[in-house]
Formats: sequence, structure tokens, C-alpha cells
Amino acid sequence: MAAVSGTVVNGATGKPQAGATVGFYKLANGLELVEQVKSDARGDFIINRNPEGQSLIRTTFDGVAYNHALPPGSPTTQITLEVFNSSKRPGGAKVAKHMILFQPSGGEMAVNETFLLDNDGKTAWNDPASGTLRFYLPAAAKGKAEVNATAPEGMPIRAALLKSPAPDVFGVDFPIRPGETRIDLSYAVPYTEGEPYQGKIVSRDETTYLIAPDGVTLTGDNLSDKGVEPRTRTHIYVLTAAAYKIALTGAPAAARESPSEDSAAASDGAPQVEEIMPRVFGQAPLILGFALAILALGFAILYRASESPKETNERRRG
Repeated sequence: MAAVSGTVVNGATGKPQAGATVGFYKLANGLELVEQVKSDARGDFIINRNPEGQSLIRTTFDGVAYNHALPPGSPTTQITLEVFNSSKRPGGAKVAKHMILFQPSGGEMAVNETFLLDNDGKTAWNDPASGTLRFYLPAAAKGKAEVNATAPEGMPIRAALLKSPAPDVFGVDFPIRPGETRIDLSYAVPYTEGEPYQGKIVSRDETTYLIAPDGVTLTGDNLSDKGVEPRTRTHIYVLTAAAYKIALTGAPAAARESPSEDSAAASDGAPQVEEIMPRVFGQAPLILGFALAILALGFAILYRASESPKETNERRRG
């Protein structure tokens, strides 16, 4: 019988890791556990199963799970599975970018937040009791939000919210592994056009962006205008404080045009939209387009072109 075998290595020490749980799963209707073993004193494991179709190895160590896909035809022996020690402290994890997209429509506003977290350390940040990433959820959202989290080289999965002792502050029950993790947050609040709307930043971002879609005008204090992103026509502002008070007028252009669901899916790629951004509030293609564009080189060029000479010199010295 063919076997699945390899070695579990601790990325923090570079040495084989004993005692890690290695599970072999079939990907059929969800995940079906076929067999589960422990790595031995040399970090080695062997699963005497013949992989058929799409398969997955899930390695769990120190409370954190790591996935390794086994597509048909891929090697199934001498596999190296990397794990890390975990800690309740952030360690090398930080919020590199935090993007907040506001989409008012009628008497309601959809708010979509994307956090890009970089963990350049050798420890996974994991705190199942209190959560890892902290964020502000306004009372008007009534504690209802949808959170999708994507681990480095992983697929988006639903993550649970954890209430913190601080008013209107929640944590995300999702480990932040070394590498880049993306967390997407979606919720809705009542809103009247032109009325002030307030929020807080509790995640200690390196950079926070407030975004207005095409057709919406955003005004407020403590904002540095970075201009319009050419592809999506979203207007981008850098928040220079830990809180904001803004007013919005108009409506998203996509909402005014009311494109059919089929045409919207065709223009932005329906499978990717479905996987990456929940369609709870009906604007997933626009959100996904923004998220991809914001990370592109074009946005970096736009950002730097809008810097003053003083800002440029300070950034280079830093």
C-alpha cells in the first residue's frame, strides 16, 4: 500500500519536532479524516494510506493547525511539514495595513474592513480565550459581523468573534502564523446621508486607510488625501489619528447602475469573489477589486507621488 510520509520541523528551532499531530484528510464533501498519527522522536511520521483525489495533511502543534495540500500527482513521501511554537503575545505580528471601505445605500451603510498582518517572527500568535487581532465594532452593528481569515498560503475560512472587556471591542479567534495573514470583516450599520459617523482604531496599525467608493464623497478631520485609485475609482485617505469622524454623501456608482449579478460576476471573477469576500452586503466584486488594487504597484506609486519632499526624506531615513 502506498504511504504518506515525511518529517515535521519546528520553524523556530530548525529541528525535527516530536509529538505533533499529523492528520490525513480527504477533500470530498468537506474534510473527512482518514487517519491521524503523532510524529516520533525524530519528527518522522508515516500514514499507510493511498491518497486518492484531493487530499490534505493538517499538522497541529502547540494549539495551532497548519495545512499542507496534496493535489493529485504531487509527492507523498519525504514531505517536510513546518510548525512553530505559539504564544499569547503578538511577538513579531503587526497590522501592516488596515483598509476600511464605506458603502452607504439608502438608510444603511455596509462597512468592510481588511487587515493585512505581517508576522516576521518565528512564533505563532494564538490566544483562543481573548483572540488575536482586536477591532472596534460600533454598537449600531449590534454585535453582528462576519469575519473571514486567510492564513499564509491558505484559503479563507470563517473565524469566530470574541467579546473583550472593553466596550465595543472584539477579538478574532484565529492564530497569526509567521508570514502574511489577511482578515476580512463585514458588518452593517444604520446611516443617514451627510450625518456624522464615528469609529476607532484599536489594532495599532502601521497604516490605516479610509476608502470611499466611486460616487461617494467622504469628508472629515485627520485625513491625508492620497487621491483616486485608477482601476476601481475608489478615493483613498490615510487616517492620521486613532479615531475618525466622517460624513458621506452620494451612493456607490455600482449600486446606482444596478448591474445584474451575472455581469458583475463576469467582470471580477465570481469564484474568487465568493471565496475571498462574503456577499452579505451585495458589493463583493467592488470590495475584491479594491483589495487587489490597493496591494498593487500602482497604489504604491500613487502613494509616493502624493508625498511631500519632507515626507519622502523622513521615510527614507526611517
